[in-house]
Amino acid sequence: MKMFQLFGILLFCGLLTPSREVPPGLSCAVSPRAVQNVLAGAILQNGLLQQHLQSLLLPNIVGDGGLLNLHISITGLRLIKARFLDLSVMLLPGIGVQMSIAMKLDLRGNCLMGLLSEVIDIAAEVSIGMNIKCTNYESGTVQVIIEDCLCIFGDIKLNLLSGLLSLSLSDLVHAQLTGTLPALLCSVMNAVVNIVNVQLLSTLNAVIQIGTGAIQYQLANTPFTTDSFLGLDLEAVVQQAGGSIIPYDSSPLPLPPLRNKLLVVGVYQGFLNAALGLLIRRQVQTFACTPEAFSGAKQLREAVTKLLPAGCSGCSRTSPLSVKIALSGSPRCSLEVNKATLRLSVSIQLLSQRSDGSLLSLLLLRA
Repeated sequence: MKMFQLFGILLFCGLLTPSREVPPGLSCAVSPRAVQNVLAGAILQNGLLQQHLQSLLLPNIVGDGGLLNLHISITGLRLIKARFLDLSVMLLPGIGVQMSIAMKLDLRGNCLMGLLSEVIDIAAEVSIGMNIKCTNYESGTVQVIIEDCLCIFGDIKLNLLSGLLSLSLSDLVHAQLTGTLPALLCSVMNAVVNIVNVQLLSTLNAVIQIGTGAIQYQLANTPFTTDSFLGLDLEAVVQQAGGSIIPYDSSPLPLPPLRNKLLVVGVYQGFLNAALGLLIRRQVQTFACTPEAFSGAKQLREAVTKLLPAGCSGCSRTSPLSVKIALSGSPRCSLEVNKATLRLSVSIQLLSQRSDGSLLSLLLLRA
């Protein structure tokens, strides 16, 4: 189960190009669609963006009524609801991730036109596009910045209870919203993206207890992008229960291409061996050679009786036999194309009980 957690933590990994050789640790490859799914879940499905949009402080809209020469003011303007239409992601080589979010904002405020005061509803369609870049790597963390944040407005619809809409009012609302909303929305997106960055880094910089020790992960360097991949390297330190580090060899490892897969994980053979050393720690197992436990117990007893020296002091030809199995050395895994082989070294000892209660070793095998 712990090994599944080990790979589960890589869900938010970026990816490596198939030909890139990486430093010690682990690597993974995530498709742009998987990156989009992760960002959509973190930003939209968890309600993070909705929550921050609700705290928007919108300025009052003030102007005159043009030819009618009426004073117009819209105050107390607030967001009633945000409906998210789409979130898309594109990878920009050497720059980062371009993310676009299309949404519809339902606003409500108090409108005063001359002496007439009533509630006004505004529905504004807007698409926010931004480039997200990682920089300033230090000790497993990176700073995320948003560049070239741009808001493109679609339809802006107004609704008054009286239905008395004028062209000047529509022009005024459109001009002031398109002039003030972009800065506010980009500020919100900057805060949201930074929160998501902290959340994702917490999954990459973590300590997981596994078997008799722990594995500590850390982001190895600044993520990078190609036109098809977002690159990320991970370092992994394997520690025993006492805190000592288990060293392992990590030869350069090229990842295979994704080929329509969402995720490809590369695990170094040396790391896998170190992790298996924590996971496979079986206690010494002892089995009684009774007919119930061992189908060949009777035949084994007869064979051992013939082997016992006639003058063996304390040797019993009737006492029960037992088999003792113990791991010796560390488990080793060798990886080949489409094949993994796990080798365990064990010692198998055949024991007989003397008349004084002590155990006599009759046979020792290593397998």
